[in-house]
Amino acid sequence: MTPHTIPIQIDDPINARILAVSEDKIQGYQRDPFGMIASQSGVELAVVVERLRAMLEAGTIRRVRQTLMATSLAPGALVAWRVPPEKLNSAFDFMAEQDPFSGHVVIRSTDKQTPGSQYRLWTTLKVPVGYSMDKHCAYLMSRTGAESYTLLPAKKLFALGVGHVRRRDLEPGARTDALGRAMDVSVVKLNELQWSVLMALKRDLVAEEIGPDVWRGRAEEAGVSLEEFHRVAEALNERRVIGRFSTFLEHVKKLKDGTTVTKYNALFHWAVPQGREMDAGLEVGRHHVMTHAYWREAGEEFNHVNIMGVAHGTDKDKVLAHKAEIDRHLREAGIDVSYTNVFWGGRSEIKPSEISPIAYRDWCGLVGLDPGAVADS
Repeated sequence: MTPHTIPIQIDDPINARILAVSEDKIQGYQRDPFGMIASQSGVELAVVVERLRAMLEAGTIRRVRQTLMATSLAPGALVAWRVPPEKLNSAFDFMAEQDPFSGHVVIRSTDKQTPGSQYRLWTTLKVPVGYSMDKHCAYLMSRTGAESYTLLPAKKLFALGVGHVRRRDLEPGARTDALGRAMDVSVVKLNELQWSVLMALKRDLVAEEIGPDVWRGRAEEAGVSLEEFHRVAEALNERRVIGRFSTFLEHVKKLKDGTTVTKYNALFHWAVPQGREMDAGLEVGRHHVMTHAYWREAGEEFNHVNIMGVAHGTDKDKVLAHKAEIDRHLREAGIDVSYTNVFWGGRSEIKPSEISPIAYRDWCGLVGLDPGAVADS
């Protein structure tokens, strides 16, 4: 089969089997992640390698990488930005293209004017230990013309996954029998060797790297033997700073075949009583449709929302049906929701945030910023 005839569509039966595993089922650090994908999908390794390379080169898959639990490696927050309408797209461009510490960059809107709906630009931000998120945001305001921002750091994490292929056919209300799991967001300190391995580990794979023995070149990059690379990565995995090995599909942009993986990106907001945040988060985290769920304190501007989560779908009514089932489930669990809202995603750019303090200092030099000007006070 020539490269031109290798199927790149996500609904090709073999590709769907591969992606159902490769999106979010390979957890932690694995010495042979593609072998694991082959084993769990029941697809021969050579075919897995061939299909993933073809989908990456075609843009069906936007990146293949080892994810890190960035909440454990650098302080971070969801940031809501209030930007004048005429500067909204240029601010989006700057965050997406010029700031390596801003990750997800999304322009959002609500179906009607609601508390916080004037905040149209939403980003995720990671600022390495030793530097200030507020000072970093002040710098971004000076470059984009944003009028104000609200930092929404996570207090707890309840769901973190992708799985768009598996989620496409979910019925509203589908959830686990057991409660979700709460994950801490405290930062873990690393030494120079650990940072070297992590920086080599996390960078996106190019198509030629997809296959057996994937980490040999990255070990050479980190300046260690392959066995030492495995040892450090597995130790970091034990410390829960390694996420999943994943193939990330292009979310909203049209693929070469004219289709989209998902059309609607919804940020759900719930305000629950003080003292019930953990209960609510654990219930929301049970729902398979949720790709992310957090406890974040949004304050008065957002009507005291404290539970947030993201869901994706190809049909707006079905996304709302999923939310209606979560709302009903919260009521059944005896959790009063005093306010709820949906912020719909429009233009978006998804990229991993840089988290290394070394990279931060280098970036300061590149943009002509004194590192002391953005250091923690």
